[in-house]
Amino acid sequence: MNDIRPAVDLAALPPDDRDRAWLEHVYAGDDAVQLTPRAVVTGMLIGGLMSVSNLYVGLKTGWGLGVTITACIIAYAVFTFLERVVPAYRRRPFSALENYTMSSAASAAGYMSSAGLVSAIPALYLTTGRLLQWWEIGLWLAALSLLGVFMAIPLKRQLINIDQLPFPSGIATAETLTSMHTAGGEAVVKARALFAAAVLGAMVALWRDLVGGIKGIAGWAIPAEIPFGPGSFARDLLTKYTLGIEGSLIMVAAGAIMGLRVAASMLVGSVFFYGVIGPILVEQGLAQPGYRGIVSWVLWPSTAMMVASGLLSFALKWKTVLRAFGGLGRLVGGAADTPDDPLARVEVPSSWFVAGTLTAGAACVILGHWLFGITWWMGILAVLVTFFLSIVAARATGETDITPIGAMGKITQLMYGVVAPANITTNLMTASITSGAASHAADLLTDLKSGYLLGGNPRKQTISQLFGVIAGTIVSVPAYLFVVQRDPAKLGTEALPAPSAKVWASVAELLAEGIDALPAGALAAMAVGASIGIVLTLLEELGPKSWRPWLPSTTGLGIAGVIPAFNSVAMFAGALAAWLFARSRPKAAETYTVPVSSGLIAGESLMGVGIILVLEILKATGLAA
Repeated sequence: MNDIRPAVDLAALPPDDRDRAWLEHVYAGDDAVQLTPRAVVTGMLIGGLMSVSNLYVGLKTGWGLGVTITACIIAYAVFTFLERVVPAYRRRPFSALENYTMSSAASAAGYMSSAGLVSAIPALYLTTGRLLQWWEIGLWLAALSLLGVFMAIPLKRQLINIDQLPFPSGIATAETLTSMHTAGGEAVVKARALFAAAVLGAMVALWRDLVGGIKGIAGWAIPAEIPFGPGSFARDLLTKYTLGIEGSLIMVAAGAIMGLRVAASMLVGSVFFYGVIGPILVEQGLAQPGYRGIVSWVLWPSTAMMVASGLLSFALKWKTVLRAFGGLGRLVGGAADTPDDPLARVEVPSSWFVAGTLTAGAACVILGHWLFGITWWMGILAVLVTFFLSIVAARATGETDITPIGAMGKITQLMYGVVAPANITTNLMTASITSGAASHAADLLTDLKSGYLLGGNPRKQTISQLFGVIAGTIVSVPAYLFVVQRDPAKLGTEALPAPSAKVWASVAELLAEGIDALPAGALAAMAVGASIGIVLTLLEELGPKSWRPWLPSTTGLGIAGVIPAFNSVAMFAGALAAWLFARSRPKAAETYTVPVSSGLIAGESLMGVGIILVLEILKATGLAA
């Protein structure tokens, strides 16, 4: 017996009817097995291990590996094995809802590196030479991560229940769990497709990363990035402007789930930012060629576009925003949630949001003043700004599956470049609050999307996330001390490039002289970007519905400016392939698109984690570069 309920097309219902329909047709019930000790402990263990991998990868490349689907597959494999050899486990199989609760703890722990371990904290050393003690790092990461978890609570009703944003990784996780835990004809077909795609994704990772990391055969590996064609012109497009093809299927699969409108907007944005603006910047000496040179300029208008659009879109839905807070004013006075709310017993109470945000926010303010000398009012301002930027980050994640953590941090850095222009420590650590909290808010919402599709209890999943934060802190802090502070001189060198940290450090040093130190033309470009975001949002929200499919996605355009162009090209390729498949074979597309995409993401990310461990062993023997 499994915990998966039949799906219902909630998006086709009027917003006011969706909650009751979900409760009646999708919710697995109050008694469904979900938040169990074995699920939470397994999630903490798997997530803790993956937090080490993400820390290492983040310090090497500035990117992180997928956690949630990988954790689901690992847990499923472990418990399937146990059920075969231990009779007690056969009598109580590991359910899909247990697995998704486990994955929530695992993702919270696995993404702990994004809370500052690959950005603000190493950037603090690069700029000031300060090395933090273990307890300083641990308290700081725990406070801002918990702040992000609690800030996600009121956003869930708006972005998932009302707006029905896709959160592609959330859909992929739900589809993966359904395929693994459901027996039956169509489920078997989907499961086979998923695992076949997972094998393909794993083979791509093996051919690219493992072969490329072994001496003597590295030349036979799939390149991480591939030019559009032969010749110096195509190579220049890739090396100077990141216009090329990515040697990975993860972004292709994410694009297939994302949809054509957002992916096409990302393609347009990438061509504009890297194919038009980029060459102009390089020619005029305003930016160095390459991703990190160009993004140091284009991130400003693209981020302004996302911020203006996200906040305006949220403000235009003020009625549903108030409903999402579920009687916040009455809760402050001690009253209960709205009694006629059909989900009152299921959704996370608004009292958790109030108490958790006040407690974690106060901890951030106190620790910021105590550890980093951030004045009280600046700390409070950082927490308030974090909530609004978390809205933007969560919406970006919901639409594109990419959380613009760095971009949100840059907005805070810019703001404190004005209010505290000469204080690098304040600049970095207030931005750390924003990026760390926004990361965990978006992570929880992605997990809650999976639960929404599977019929899980969001209260129990939020509790699981809190355990994951604890596990991530316990494991990732010692790992950071071992990898970085054991030999801090290698930070920022070829051995440990820490690209994200270098970007943060550069922005902080740049803004130490005030807003006038922004790159030439960046301030005007921000005004243009914000204006475009406002106009497109107004057209989308207030214009005829027939316009919407033809309007570019503001989030897609903005995201394209903060990631390499080959990421956007890959996502568009995946979205286009899925669209063409759906047009030619709609029934087959409904069966295969999401499972195959989920399998590609799971296979490549799972193999990526294993390859990191293998290469570390080979390095010790001198066989790896």
